[in-house]
Amino acid sequence: MIVSGCTFIRNGVTFDYPFLESISSLLPLVDELVIAVGDSHDDTRERILSLASAKIVLIDTIWDPNLRSGGEILSQQTNCALEQCRGDWALYLQGDEVFHERDFDNIRSSLTKHLSDTNIEGLLFDYTHFYGSYGFVGHSRKWYRNEVRAVRNGIGVRSWRDAQGFRKDGKKLRVVSSGASVYHYGWVKPPKAQQEKQKNFHKFWHSDDWVREYVGIADQYSYDEGGRLRTFTGSHPAFMKERVASQNWSFTYDERKMHIPLRDKVLDAVEDVTGWRPGEYRNYELIT
Repeated sequence: MIVSGCTFIRNGVTFDYPFLESISSLLPLVDELVIAVGDSHDDTRERILSLASAKIVLIDTIWDPNLRSGGEILSQQTNCALEQCRGDWALYLQGDEVFHERDFDNIRSSLTKHLSDTNIEGLLFDYTHFYGSYGFVGHSRKWYRNEVRAVRNGIGVRSWRDAQGFRKDGKKLRVVSSGASVYHYGWVKPPKAQQEKQKNFHKFWHSDDWVREYVGIADQYSYDEGGRLRTFTGSHPAFMKERVASQNWSFTYDERKMHIPLRDKVLDAVEDVTGWRPGEYRNYELIT
């Protein structure tokens, strides 16, 4: 069995992505790691090369500034990397996602177990979304609970829409649980860096006028849109140790100050009692 890894990144240093930690968490699991490196204005490419891994295959790409609808450029960049994968499986992370080393055995065993079952087209991962700091995680319907991060290669699987998931011929993939998690750190940055990321990030969905109106010109991001949170009591991946220890900003959580629509409060309450999430979006077909 050959396992390829794939990811993409652009201006990872400027926007404070934990992309080196993400890449480092992929390397022990793959035979090759294909990285689409966009035309960055910082030393993102050089920092990846500093990892000095023979597994890494770099693809230099140019991001089309005209692809500003629905995050299409993110899907295109994912597919640039995916197309170069030669493994039986393609294991995928984005630049703010990290695997925990304690899940390595589950990931490897799941890939091996389902290799010969061509009815299975992908593996589903649980998600832990950090918000505001490394000590709080999303705990509401605002945060998706699962997504596909391993796909069977060579069957026509493509990144879907804004690259959150994958499809084959426009159809949802048939997947099973990997028994592993993805740790998502995209919402953990100093308030100033988070605001700059938001200004840049939303340009891949919206016009400049929209960004000015809805993201604004504030110097720092206001962490009041995270919905319900809870204290994180687990352990971070070892790859994140230095970054977690270096947090130099404060974040306090007060649910009363969070902007939570009444509808979401009601639906969160339903989920608390029943475990059912009404209207949950699932970009996959789970085989149990």
